Amino acid sequence: MTITQRVDRFLALHLQFMPVNATFMGIDGHDHELPPADAGARERELTALRDLEGEVARLPVGTTASERIEAAALLGQVRMGVRELESRPRYHNPAWYTGEVAFGIISLLLPVTPERSAAALLQRVAAIPRYLREGSERLAGRAIPADWRTRAEAEGRAIVRLLEVGLPQHPMCDDAIAAAAAAAAPAVKEFVAGLAGRADADPAAGREYLDFLMREVHRLPYSSAEAEDLAQAGFDRALAALTACAQRLNPERSWQEQLADLAREHPDLAGVMPAYERLNADAMSAADAADLVTPATEYGLSFEQLPAWAQPVAADLYFLFYRSPAAGRPGAGSVYWVFPPGADEEAYLRGQNYSTIKITHAVHHGSIGHHTQNARARAAVGQLGRVAGTDCSAGIAMLSGGTLIEGWACYTQDLLLEAEGFYQPTDELVLKHAELRNTAMCLADIRLHTGAWSLNDMRGFYVDALGLPPQRAWSEATRNSMYPATRLMYWLGTRAIKEARAELGQGRTRAFHDELLSYGCVPVYSVIDEMRSGNLPA
Repeated sequence: MTITQRVDRFLALHLQFMPVNATFMGIDGHDHELPPADAGARERELTALRDLEGEVARLPVGTTASERIEAAALLGQVRMGVRELESRPRYHNPAWYTGEVAFGIISLLLPVTPERSAAALLQRVAAIPRYLREGSERLAGRAIPADWRTRAEAEGRAIVRLLEVGLPQHPMCDDAIAAAAAAAAPAVKEFVAGLAGRADADPAAGREYLDFLMREVHRLPYSSAEAEDLAQAGFDRALAALTACAQRLNPERSWQEQLADLAREHPDLAGVMPAYERLNADAMSAADAADLVTPATEYGLSFEQLPAWAQPVAADLYFLFYRSPAAGRPGAGSVYWVFPPGADEEAYLRGQNYSTIKITHAVHHGSIGHHTQNARARAAVGQLGRVAGTDCSAGIAMLSGGTLIEGWACYTQDLLLEAEGFYQPTDELVLKHAELRNTAMCLADIRLHTGAWSLNDMRGFYVDALGLPPQRAWSEATRNSMYPATRLMYWLGTRAIKEARAELGQGRTRAFHDELLSYGCVPVYSVIDEMRSGNLPA
């Protein structure tokens, strides 16, 4: 059996137990399903993954770079599936159930070509009571980290709003779907009510588990202890650089005050959407003109206001501005949601300041960041490289792609410093704060899951060291606690790309970046090893 056949087998198994991921990936045949959560589901999945692990471990060394990278990523994902089911099964997290319900619906409502089936939506909505009833049985009597429960409760309330307010506004909703939604809402309320009064539990994964993810899935060449030392040194450098930048710009005001000043530099309400479009186009043009990377100009990116059906629920769910397009149904372009103002228009506009639109939206998520990276991934030779970075209910489909996906998007923010005139001097303050944030969150990911910090320690660090608002610090830390080794991949991935470019990219900036992206959503160190050996993807 070839590597391709084993990848096919893994994906079939993955989508059997995670059918909502199939919808996001654009793989047909699962749109009507929610995941199995019956009493035997965990054991069935674990048995199948253990069998597959033995087969994948016996694969011969591939003859091409893509085969070798694909085999390593596959083995990491299979072993991660086994370890998760053994020690941190999603079946024991109430937010897994609420996330799959919410995005089981939302995944069928997002724009895609051809449109999703109303019949599948009806079946998936009708499956909600069964799925949540099974979830309650899996959670019965279990201690649950208090913040996981709080997140699930908030998501449950959002699901009820989606079923009762949002879904009826979508063109796909008909009388049968509306009736199924009305029948499902009480089941959601019952599931949430059943979470009350649970004993608390420690969300930390433990150092050994974190090291396993870093070694086997991310393919990082160092341990969590070594990564912590790197991140601490990086944090110290980033803080010194941020402080120095603020001193140069205005010695009378701290970096915190200057960032607050920048938030007041924003378009008016009518100018928000044009600012997104203009700065995205500017980033594409600047990167191309400076010969930094080949932007994905052949694949469209349209900026649209968040639709009415999503507005009642987006704030309480993992509702991204920009999602990786479905690899199986890529269509001609992606949609980038621009969120509308809430009750406090001035607070909304501060959040839509020019630096944030430019760096976070136009560069990191759009233009040469995730947008170009996703477009290149869809053309990758390896199938896992094409689909691993799909944004699903709670994060990317497969952790193995994270260091390249998030490493690249963060890296591009600084890359455009090399395009003369794209950034203003004040934008550099925001870039340096982004570096500080990524090093801090890498540290926090490690220290939480190795037991050095509690969740409250982590949140206090986010507020005190980074100036994050308390609610954002709560949300970020809760997500970090649920998914170990996800926040560390941003800074460590960026660091890997910078080091590889210094070694391999001299005099061939565009070619180096284009080659890096051509492998798709795979561990960045695996790609760097092949590039170091002079191997091409095919």
